[in-house]
Amino acid sequence: MTTTPSHADIRAAVRDNPKMRARDLAQNLGITEGELVAAHCGETARRITVEFEKIFPALEAVGEVMALTRNENAVHEKIGVYDRYIAGKHAAMMLGEQIDTRMFPTKWAHGFAVRSGDGDTIKHSLQFFDAQGNAVHKVHARPATDLDKWNALVGQLALDDQTPGMVTVAAEVPEETVSDVPLEELRDRWMRMKDTHQFVTILRKLNVDRLDAIQAIGEDFAWQIDKSSVEAMLKLSANEKLPIMCFVGNQGCIQIHSGPVEAIKTMGPWLNIMDPTFHLHLRTDRIAQVWAVRKPTDKGHVTSLEAYDADGEMIIQFFGKRVEGQDERPVWREIMESLPRVDGRKAA
Repeated sequence: MTTTPSHADIRAAVRDNPKMRARDLAQNLGITEGELVAAHCGETARRITVEFEKIFPALEAVGEVMALTRNENAVHEKIGVYDRYIAGKHAAMMLGEQIDTRMFPTKWAHGFAVRSGDGDTIKHSLQFFDAQGNAVHKVHARPATDLDKWNALVGQLALDDQTPGMVTVAAEVPEETVSDVPLEELRDRWMRMKDTHQFVTILRKLNVDRLDAIQAIGEDFAWQIDKSSVEAMLKLSANEKLPIMCFVGNQGCIQIHSGPVEAIKTMGPWLNIMDPTFHLHLRTDRIAQVWAVRKPTDKGHVTSLEAYDADGEMIIQFFGKRVEGQDERPVWREIMESLPRVDGRKAA
């Protein structure tokens, strides 16, 4: 029988492993990252509200920060200001010049203001977790952040209860999707799409898994490409100085980069982008399938590159950045159609 470590044991483990990432240390301890952070309440962490209306309109005042959203296999970091918050009961958004997110309030269960390090290297962050203790979004202070305003905001967000610990709940069992895709109806609805956002509605109405739909739809709308295509697409886009869109998300938040990419580097299994306002870290060894997907819109079709893990979960998604009201850029379409298919042929 596995024994859950005490709060004191967790804090000791953090002190003994100052360079280990919190996520990795939590895994070693058999707890969630949220539980690891919550063990420090009253010391280096303060429990804060997860009410969006109190957090995001006020964040703009602290100035430049780094927004981080990740899943198991990709980390998406954007440097900028939380400068255009759009409220929403089911989905809220940041639509700033740099920080662009889609956030789902019901999935945010725990929040903490965290201090780490010592001396002149103290780091400040706001960290938010779902009911299972998984991180959904983080905000990291940077050298340009106004720490006086940051600390004032933390004081406004802090809750009365600062007892160490976190009560987690088991994840909801996802609703089963149909095993036999209704192909005729799927193709009919797919062909009549006017906006890419209608795709999620189609999947919901047909009760079909996203990857199952893509695998079934037919090669006029989706074709599987080689796993090396992610790196190839990024390098081709960088060479063309082509603005792209990169989406990384989890159940509580999706974060988006819009613009060109430049500094693309690999380190072991990690594919990294290290640009001035955008950092991406992608575990390429966890990619099981990559697909090029075409969806109709009222301005022509758009093409996405979508990478999935071995469980069929999307890791990352890319589009060519479109000019508002126009079809997708021809260069993006050419890049996508040039990528090697798994059968060795190029797309028609």
